[in-house]
Amino acid sequence: MPTRPKTRWLLLTVLLAMCCACRRTHPLRPYIAYVVNHDSASLAEVNLAEFRVTGFVPIAANAERVVVRPHTHHLYVVSATGKITVAAYPRLRVVAMIDVGRSARDLVFSPDGRAAYVLDPVDQEIVFLDFRHASSAHLEEAIPRPSFRVHQEGTLNDLALSPDGNTLVVASASPGLLTFYDSATRRRLGSLPVGHAPGPMSMLPNGSKLFVADTGEEKISVADVASRKVLVHLEIASRPTNLLMKPDGGELFIFAAPASNLIIADAYHDDVEQTFPLGSQPVAGVFRRDMSVLYIANAGDGSVLALDVQNRQVLAVAHVGVEPHALALTPDERLLVVADRAASSLAIVAADPTSLNERRSLLITTVPVGASPVDLVVPDVVPPRTPPHP
Repeated sequence: MPTRPKTRWLLLTVLLAMCCACRRTHPLRPYIAYVVNHDSASLAEVNLAEFRVTGFVPIAANAERVVVRPHTHHLYVVSATGKITVAAYPRLRVVAMIDVGRSARDLVFSPDGRAAYVLDPVDQEIVFLDFRHASSAHLEEAIPRPSFRVHQEGTLNDLALSPDGNTLVVASASPGLLTFYDSATRRRLGSLPVGHAPGPMSMLPNGSKLFVADTGEEKISVADVASRKVLVHLEIASRPTNLLMKPDGGELFIFAAPASNLIIADAYHDDVEQTFPLGSQPVAGVFRRDMSVLYIANAGDGSVLALDVQNRQVLAVAHVGVEPHALALTPDERLLVVADRAASSLAIVAADPTSLNERRSLLITTVPVGASPVDLVVPDVVPPRTPPHP
C-alpha cells in the first residue's frame, strides 16, 4: 500500500528532529575558573557557562601561583611578598592570610593535604606548614601555621615532592644542587650536584626517578631518588625552561622557550626522541586525560596549539591574544581556559575532539579578568544554583 503524502512528511519531520537532537550540543556546565591577577592583587571568579566574571577577592601583592589544597575547597595563592592568601570556594571568600617569611616562590602539598612546603628564597629557607596544629582539627577548615624552617644555602629555585609524599627535593643554584629531605622527619637525606641553575623538576609517577631542567645550559639531569645519584645527563638542543611529564610516565616533554622548541624524551630509557619547533616561546602545557592531545601555550605569538601526542602532529592552532601564560582544561574537557598576561584577559577555547577534527575556529570568547593574570585553576566543582528572587 503506497505511503500517503501526509505520512511521508510526518516521517521526514521525525527523522530531521532525531538528527538535530543527535547533533545538539549539551549546555556547558557552570564550572568556575579562579584566576590570579598579579598586578591588580585580586583573585577573579569566572563562570565558564556564562563567560563572565562573577566575583573578585583581594589577595596579597605580587601573587604568582594558585594551588588547590587536596581534599578541601581551599585555594592557596602564593605571593612573592612572602604571604599566602587562603580563599574558600565555590562561594569565593578569603579565610586566612599566612605569613611565611620575606618571600615565597613555590608551594607543594602532601597527597593527603595535611602538610605543605614553601620556598622562601630571600631568607634561603624551606618552610613547613603543619596542619596537625592548625586552628581546626577538621581538614576542610584547618589553617596551618609555619611550624618548621630549614636553612638551605644557594638560590632556591624549585620544589618537588614524591607522589607518595615521603621525599621532598629542593633545587638550588650557585652551586647547582639537589637536596633531599625526609618529609615526615624533616631530616636531610643528602645532596646531589647537577648542572648549572637547576630549576623545574618532574618525577616519574612511581617516584623512582627525578628529572631537573638545568636552565643555565642545554641539559636535563636525571637522578635516582632512592640512591640520590645522577643516572645520566641528557644533552638537548636548547636551554630548558619547563618540564611536563606525560601522566603515564612514558615521556617527558621539555619546553625550551627562548629557542621556541619542544623536546620529547623517553622517560624510562633516558633518550631524546625528538626535537621540533613550535610556536614562539612555549611556556606551559596540559594533557587530556587519555593523553591523546597536549595543549601548549605560546607566550611569544599569542597562540595555543593542540598536539597529537602519538603522531606528533599539530591538530589545530588558536590565536587567543597577546601573551598566554597559563592554561587549564575544564573537568569535562570541553573547554580550555587560558590566562593572557599581557591582554589582562581569560581566553576560552573549544577543546573537544570534534572542534579539533573539523579545524573550525577554536576561540570562543575572551573575558577581562584583571591586570596581568598569571595562573588559574578550574576545580571539579559546580556551584549550586542560586534560587531566583520571588
